[in-house]
Amino acid sequence: MNKVAMQSSLHGLLVACWLLCSLAACQNGDKAGAVGNNLPMAYAQLVQLSDSDGMTQATVSNPWTKGKTLQTIRVGEPGDDKTIRPLRRVVVFTTSHCQLLAYLGLTDRIVGVCDLKYILVPDVRRKAKEGKIVDCGDAMSPNIEKIIELCPDAIFISPFEGSGGFGKLEKLGIPIIQTADYMETSALGRAEWMRYYGRLFGEGERADSLFHVVDSTYQRLKRYAATLPAGRSVLTERKTGAVWYTPGGTSSVGTIIKDANGRYAFANDKHGGSLALSFEQIIDKAGESDVWAFKYNGTRMMTRSDLLREFQGYKALRAFRTGDIYECNTSVTPYFEETPFRPDYLLREMIILLHPENNFGALRYYKRLDNR
Repeated sequence: MNKVAMQSSLHGLLVACWLLCSLAACQNGDKAGAVGNNLPMAYAQLVQLSDSDGMTQATVSNPWTKGKTLQTIRVGEPGDDKTIRPLRRVVVFTTSHCQLLAYLGLTDRIVGVCDLKYILVPDVRRKAKEGKIVDCGDAMSPNIEKIIELCPDAIFISPFEGSGGFGKLEKLGIPIIQTADYMETSALGRAEWMRYYGRLFGEGERADSLFHVVDSTYQRLKRYAATLPAGRSVLTERKTGAVWYTPGGTSSVGTIIKDANGRYAFANDKHGGSLALSFEQIIDKAGESDVWAFKYNGTRMMTRSDLLREFQGYKALRAFRTGDIYECNTSVTPYFEETPFRPDYLLREMIILLHPENNFGALRYYKRLDNR
């Protein structure tokens, strides 16, 4: 090959390399600021994680505006104006996230909570009694002065559509972790957010291990339920004012009933949230359900007489007539604490409720209503 031909070939090779590098740069530019390698999420739809060299970036999608980002958080060492250090001191507004930190062995990182009287997490209540955790008041109107005194690294709080932000909390200069996990439509999708929260504390491996236990236990229970004959039909919740709110067919509870091989009148509904129905609609569609299971917050267990004082129409329900009514008093039972991040517990509960002939053990959350 002559000299001119060699120079031409070399020039062509350099141009090809330049084009490849330029293309890669353009592709990377679409993910400006991304950190390292994406961590695949098996179920969660609203949070994406990437890890690299001890740094984690989480991108939380806006549940109410498709294609928009609600929040991007970076955590790692050293912290700077774009990166927070692994959290050591946090104020937590939500009971389910207090319980998650207890599952992860991280309640020592909680320095403040809101609505302490409603939190049924033994370790949190014990530390509050010892003065290690401060009650910062009502979550809707928190004590800002107490929060400032605690000097937290971050505040965990749930966002709501159209709330207009977090008011005075946003002016404190304290990072706000928006806990939008409750907007996931699948139970395992919500639970998988523990992998994100664990990384905020530098405990990603611990959180991954716990989620593996939750997922594998859930799948094992689901496979077991599939071997059973079709279970009993169930009606959930009760009338509130003029409306009966019941889970949509593709909601987390609707899916858990399906995975328990139970029957649900609204199983074919495509809504991922709650259905707001009239009592007439409930009677027409679900009045003949075998089991009625509802939650409430009260000072004592309810009775049939209490239900009739509340609404005489309950007499029309088959489960009311047969006495197959189960109640969960959330003032003493940690349903809202445990089930968001342990959906396997709730799946087991539904299997027991809907397949009583299998003697699968005792109920964890529900109790049979007093038939007086």
